[in-house]
Amino acid sequence: MLLLYIFCIFFQFRISSQQFPRPCATAEVLRTKQCCPVWEGDGSICGARSGRGFCQDVVISDRPNGPQYPHSDIDDRERWPLVFYNRTCQCAGNFMGFSCGECKFGYFGANCAERRESVRRNIFQLSVTERQKFISYLNLAKNTISEDYVIVTGTYEQMNNGTNPMFADINIYDLFVWMHYYVSRDALLGGANNVWTDIDFAHESAAFLPWHRVYLLHWEHEIRKLTGDFNFTIPYWDWRDAQDCQVCTDELMGARSPLNQNLISPASVFSSWKVVCTQPEEYNSRAALCNGTGEGPLLRNPGNHDRNRVNRLPTSANVEFVVSLNEYETEPMDRTANMSFRNALEGFASPETGMAVRGQSTMHNALHVFMNGSMSSVQGSANDPIFLLHHAFIDSIFEQWLRRHQPPRTHYPEENAPIGHNDGYYMVPFIPLYRNGDYFLSTKALGYEYAYLLDPGQRFVQEFLNPYLEQAREIWQWLLGAGILGALVAGIVAAGVALVCRKRRQRKKKRASAYGERQPLLNSSEEEGSSSYQTTL
Repeated sequence: MLLLYIFCIFFQFRISSQQFPRPCATAEVLRTKQCCPVWEGDGSICGARSGRGFCQDVVISDRPNGPQYPHSDIDDRERWPLVFYNRTCQCAGNFMGFSCGECKFGYFGANCAERRESVRRNIFQLSVTERQKFISYLNLAKNTISEDYVIVTGTYEQMNNGTNPMFADINIYDLFVWMHYYVSRDALLGGANNVWTDIDFAHESAAFLPWHRVYLLHWEHEIRKLTGDFNFTIPYWDWRDAQDCQVCTDELMGARSPLNQNLISPASVFSSWKVVCTQPEEYNSRAALCNGTGEGPLLRNPGNHDRNRVNRLPTSANVEFVVSLNEYETEPMDRTANMSFRNALEGFASPETGMAVRGQSTMHNALHVFMNGSMSSVQGSANDPIFLLHHAFIDSIFEQWLRRHQPPRTHYPEENAPIGHNDGYYMVPFIPLYRNGDYFLSTKALGYEYAYLLDPGQRFVQEFLNPYLEQAREIWQWLLGAGILGALVAGIVAAGVALVCRKRRQRKKKRASAYGERQPLLNSSEEEGSSSYQTTL
């Protein structure tokens, strides 16, 4: 643990990125609405001199939204990101990022020309060192302020239409927590508690799976940049048929505190974490946004939840039924949709019949309710690092469905989905921009894979052989030292045995010379053409 602590301190001031680019959080940029930063690699806007990208107008989809949100020009997230910016960097080729200075998912190298497929593995298949490294990365992100990005702490109107910028610094981990809050928060209609609750740009409709796919990819991407470990991947927790929180141990995500069952064990680093964006009622009462300040300890009390909502964790049979559903999305494309793969996987429909249910939480939702703490509230759920393990497995089930049904992009709704969920809608609050429909495709196109979805040969290497090789790499110095020591001991023993044998032979020779040889050791007969060994006492 001392090494992990030193590791975290060493990387404390490394760069991270996401959400509102720091260069675009100024009154001048908000006035011009042009978020096209200079790429430091060649000193040109969007890296244009190197052909990486160009500053262009943002073209948004004009397809109609569903009736769930009847307002217009009220919320900053409508027609994202036009309230804040109408020109951004449009990157070419394999380049990505708010200044086109990074590589698309799955590409690496100085010119983003190296294609590589990463493998996300079961957290229980990781070696001890890999698990410790994952936890240290989480804690490092929690203690490192982003140098590239900031969060917005007020609405565009509260900023006097951009003339008085309201932004704040935030650490890398909480940046992603804030993003999950911001995408799912209520719409502020003006005044205390005057809100519209039936709105969510990342849940309860078609974009649920593509949005969280990009969310995890960016989180993974930022950890790689922060640590310099470009082999890092998010592990997943396969919770099928689990009877309890298997990852709730001090070696992993933190056990239950013996002093307070709602808290994390003091033996876990997560016991010192402070949560953010967990008080939506207070924000609504002040008509304000979460500003990213700490609001208390991380809460978790797995299993002590409302049994009427979740009577057990999802089973293998539940997953198989959900994956067997043919339609990705069905009308009305919200939490009441029947026979919808998305709605069943998200947890608003029965994983046994496919029909929408009320008052119960299944599949994805069941895990959140089961954790009975910070993770059980949508807006603040990403505070608990189990969120990452859980959503990585949800993403893998999405991948199972894509591979089994091979749907064309036309199966993703182009119009009439709730606001934020149509194919051409840009994902809130990502900058750079991503369209929902662009991520309705296999993980292989995005440069990553899941260990348990590999073919048998590759799976054996990833889940069984690699952990042993990793363990061998961890202790190779000890093995080498033990080998050298063993060779020395063996040499000494061999030399001692040889010395003893030599002395015995010398004593025998002395006795033979004193008394004469009475019988030859080898008696040969030329007539018989054979030889026989004879022993003497």
